[in-house]
Amino acid sequence: MPLTRVQQRAIEHLQQMACIDFNGPQLIEPVLHELHHLIGFESGAYFYPDGHGGLDAYLEPSIGSATIHTYFEPEVMASERKVMRRSGHQFADAVRLDHGVQVLEQLLAVPISELVRSDFYNLTLLPAEVFDCLSLVLRTPQGVGLGILKLYRSAKSLRFGAQDVTMLGRLEPWLARIFQPGEVDTQDSVAHDSAMLVATPQGRLLWTSPLANQLMALAFGPQWHRRSELPPRLQMLLHQLQQASHLGSWTGAAPALPQLDLHNASGWFSLRATQMAAAAGEGQAVGIQITHRVPRVAHLLPALRALGLPQRQHELAYWLARGLPEAQIAERMGISANTATYHRRQIYTRLGVQNRLELQARLLAPR
Repeated sequence: MPLTRVQQRAIEHLQQMACIDFNGPQLIEPVLHELHHLIGFESGAYFYPDGHGGLDAYLEPSIGSATIHTYFEPEVMASERKVMRRSGHQFADAVRLDHGVQVLEQLLAVPISELVRSDFYNLTLLPAEVFDCLSLVLRTPQGVGLGILKLYRSAKSLRFGAQDVTMLGRLEPWLARIFQPGEVDTQDSVAHDSAMLVATPQGRLLWTSPLANQLMALAFGPQWHRRSELPPRLQMLLHQLQQASHLGSWTGAAPALPQLDLHNASGWFSLRATQMAAAAGEGQAVGIQITHRVPRVAHLLPALRALGLPQRQHELAYWLARGLPEAQIAERMGISANTATYHRRQIYTRLGVQNRLELQARLLAPR
């Protein structure tokens, strides 16, 4: 079946993402956006190693975002092992044994009728209104596991078919290239959000806000979900603050504020703790400022997408915004310098900007 114009454009965008100067799980949002044009699904997720021996997850904003934390509960993990051939937490086994796109029946160890009676289904999948699944383990060319991409449909939707499997399989090399982690450069990022929460020096949460809750969930993953106790790594930050305060009281010098830096598929997070005036009835309190930054590229791609430029202009605008000299852009795109100049002028006229600085300001403005 021939591809529609929208599908062809989505494939071109994915191919371009595989060839840009940034890669890693932080590109999951623009990837899922393009996949929606190619394969119909309600929500997508990406499960990947967290660098600390565990599993982290990005779930596309959906009903499931509020319930995915249950996937990390011990009883749900135990139930999953009974009904699935392999738990998503068994990442090394999946990398070793699961090749190619898999549909739900290939993932199950039991009949579907038994799946829908399990705690795994009723506590995790049903509240998220997901049922059918396409799963693809992504690897580097050397066979190193990168993560598991999962696309979900509800019980009310048509089941995934051979055409969906073929399409996702066709994209596997490009997706693996996109998600292969590169060097972490926090300087190449833009501020996205900032919020404050308050806790006791022992780590008990006293006050937070909806935005702080959201940022904490993004920073620490679905395993943290409005808990009354702060995550262990954040409790260590409070311990460092207490040590610094004790040292400052001995030396008379103002203590340096301890900081915790994290990065995952949602971006980069900095958390800084400071002593606060005593709260009524609570004794000492600690304020924790959490700042969320996203890679400049992850901010740039959706902004470019919204402009709806023709593919060549879309690609050239990306490199202009990234600061690449025009001669290098022409060489990278395989076009002449005159053609690059022509397209640049077309872009500037279309967007009503005069130069590269104005283009960058428009594309990188806060959303």
